[in-house]
Amino acid sequence: MKQEYNPLFTPWKIGNVEIKNRIVMTSMGGTSIFGWLEPNHFDKEAAAFLLERAQNNVGLILPGIAPIRDTLGGKWLYQGKGKFKQLKSFMDEFHKTGAKMFVQLTAGFGRSLAINDIMVKALKNKPLGFVMKPILNVDYLTASASATPNRWEDTCTSRPLTKKEIHQMVVAFAKTAKLCKDAGVDGVEIHAVHEGYLLDQFTMKYTNLRDDEYGGSFENRYRFPVEIVKEIKKVCGDDFPVSLRYSVVSKTKGFGKGALPGEEYVEAGRDMAESEKAAKYLQDAGYDMLNCDNGTYDAWYWAHPPMYMNQNCNLEEVKHIKKFVDIPVVCAGRMTPETAASAIAAGELDGMGVARQFLADPAWVTKMMNDDEASIRPCICCHNACFNMAHYKGVGNDQSLSDNMGMARCAVNPTTMQHTRYKIEKTSSPKKVAVIGAGIGGMETARVLALRGHKPVIFEKTDKTGGVFNAASAPSFKEKDRELLAWYAKEMKDNNIEIRFNTPVASLDELKDFDRVVVATGAVANRPRIPGLDKALEACDYLYGAPTGDKVIIIGGGLSGCEIAYDLYNKGKTPVIVEMKNDLIAVKGVCLANSSYLRDFFELNKVEVHLETSLVKVTDTGVTVRDKDGREFDIAGDTVISSMGYHPTPLFKESGKVKLVGDCSAVGNLRTAIWRAWDVAMKI
Repeated sequence: MKQEYNPLFTPWKIGNVEIKNRIVMTSMGGTSIFGWLEPNHFDKEAAAFLLERAQNNVGLILPGIAPIRDTLGGKWLYQGKGKFKQLKSFMDEFHKTGAKMFVQLTAGFGRSLAINDIMVKALKNKPLGFVMKPILNVDYLTASASATPNRWEDTCTSRPLTKKEIHQMVVAFAKTAKLCKDAGVDGVEIHAVHEGYLLDQFTMKYTNLRDDEYGGSFENRYRFPVEIVKEIKKVCGDDFPVSLRYSVVSKTKGFGKGALPGEEYVEAGRDMAESEKAAKYLQDAGYDMLNCDNGTYDAWYWAHPPMYMNQNCNLEEVKHIKKFVDIPVVCAGRMTPETAASAIAAGELDGMGVARQFLADPAWVTKMMNDDEASIRPCICCHNACFNMAHYKGVGNDQSLSDNMGMARCAVNPTTMQHTRYKIEKTSSPKKVAVIGAGIGGMETARVLALRGHKPVIFEKTDKTGGVFNAASAPSFKEKDRELLAWYAKEMKDNNIEIRFNTPVASLDELKDFDRVVVATGAVANRPRIPGLDKALEACDYLYGAPTGDKVIIIGGGLSGCEIAYDLYNKGKTPVIVEMKNDLIAVKGVCLANSSYLRDFFELNKVEVHLETSLVKVTDTGVTVRDKDGREFDIAGDTVISSMGYHPTPLFKESGKVKLVGDCSAVGNLRTAIWRAWDVAMKI
C-alpha cells in the first residue's frame, strides 16, 4: 500500500465506539437491510452486499435508508420483531469482520419524493388517492414542512405535516433505534438534515413556511431533528452513537434551481453562516457525528456528483464546518484516497465517505491495501443503474418500476445487489467462442466466458480495444471512463483472452471452427436525408479529434449532444444546441443529478439553445432550422456536428449459434451493453 494512504487506516471513535479505519461506506438507496419499496423485512440480498464489503476492510458501513414507516402499506418499522431477530444473527456474523455498522433511519422524502405518473394522478385525483391509500399513501409520503411544490412535478403540492404526525415519527425513531441497539447494531444514523429530504425541508427557510413551534425561528426550524436525537438518547442511552447525515451548504437558488461550483448566488437554503451555527447546535443536541456533503434535490449534483463535478467537490465546505464542532466529521462526494488521507492527517477531516465505488467493486479497499489499484473496477459516475431517476419537462420520474424497486445496482458490475441472478458458474462443457468486436460489450462477454472456463477469441477490425467507448471517454471530464478502458485492457491480459486485431470478419464460414459466435459490432450514426448533412461532422468524429471552428452548432441534444456542447464550452468554443424535443435531455435512464447539472450549466453560461426546433438543411455558413410554429430561420456557425442518435448494425442475424450484445442488439448505454453481455455469456 502507498505510504500516503496510511492515515486512512488509523482507528478513531464515534462516541464510545471505535472504528478500525477511516473508510466509511455511506448509504445508497436500495441497500437497506430492511428492504426497499416493499414491506419492511430482513433483506438477504442487502445483507450479502453489506457483509461482502465488511469482509473487504471497510471501517464503518451505513446501509441504505430505512424509512421508519413503510413506503408501501404504511407499517411502522418497529412493528414486527422477527426481522430484528434476523438482524441480530447477521450482526454476530458481521462483527467477525471487525467492521462496525450504523443503520440509517429516515423520516422520508417529503417534496423530494420522486413521484411517477400514477403518483401524480393519486395526488390530483382525490378518489383515486383514497383508493390507493391503504397500499400507497402518496399524500402522506409527499407531506412536507409546508405546502411546497414537488421537485419532480411542480404542479403537485406537498401538504404540511401535522404536529401529531411529527410526534409519531419522533417516537418511531426512538423505538426503532432501540430495537437496532438490542440487535447488536453499533449505532444509527438519522437521515437527514441533508439533500433536501423531509427533515431538511423543516430546517430551510424556503421550504418551511410554518408559523407553529416547527417553523419561523432557527430553533423552531431545527426542532424536529433535535427532538429525534433527544428521544433516541432517552430510550437508548447516551452511549449509543447517533450520526447525522448533514448538508453543510444547500447550494440552492430556489425550487428546481441549483447553484453550480464557483457561481455567485443568493442561498435559498442553508448558507455557511447558518451551517456554522447549526452544526454546533445539532452536536449539542446529542448527535455524535456529522456525515457531510452539500446540496439538495434542487441542487442534486452536489450530493450525487456526476462526472462533470470535480473530485472531492464537497471537501472545502466540510473542512470548514469541522472547525465549529468537537464530534467527528466525514466527507463524501467523489472523494479520492490521496486527498482524504491528507485531510485526515492534517486534522481537517475524520473519515472518508465513499458510496458508488462500492457498487462497482466491493473489494476496492482490499485492492488498495494490497497495492493493486490497477485491478479496481472504477465507478464512472453515470448513475445508469444505481440511481437512474430521470426527469424532464412534462414528466415526473421517468423510471421503470423494476429499477425503482432495485436501486443500488451497478452499470459496470451486474452482480451488485443481484448476486443470485448474475454469478460466475463454471461450465462443464467448455466451448470455443468467437466474439466479433472489442468494444465494452465484446470485452465483457469474453471476460465472463473466460471466467466460466470457455475459450473466447475476440476479432477486432481496428488496432485497439474499446470501440465507441474510446470516443465517449475522450472529453477531459471523462477520466473515470478512461480508467474503465484501462481496467478492461488489464482484464483481457490477466484472463489470457486472445484478441486478433486488424481482423475484420466477413462471413460465418470464417468462424466454422468456433462453437458459438457473439456479435458485438455496435451501431452507426443516424444520417437522415437532410440537404447538406454531408457537410456536418458526426459526433464521434469530433470526439476522435476532428477540428472545429469557434462557433459550433450541435444538431441533437440528449446526453451525447449536451456533453459535446459542454466539452466545447470548456475548450473556449461557442456551442449552439438545436433539439427537436421540448427538453434538452428528455431521455429515460439519465439521472436528474446528471441532466440538471448540464441544464443549469448551459443556462448560467448563456449557451444558445433552440428547443422544439428541427434541422432543415446544413449550409456553408451554418444551418437552417424550423421552430415549433413552422418559422424557418438561419443560425450561423463555423462547424456543424450531427448528434442525432444511432441504429444497430449487427454483422449477422441472431440464431442458435449467433448471439448479439451491445448496441448491435439494441442501442443503449454502458449498462445495457454490460448486462446483456452477462445474459449471453452465462447461457453459453
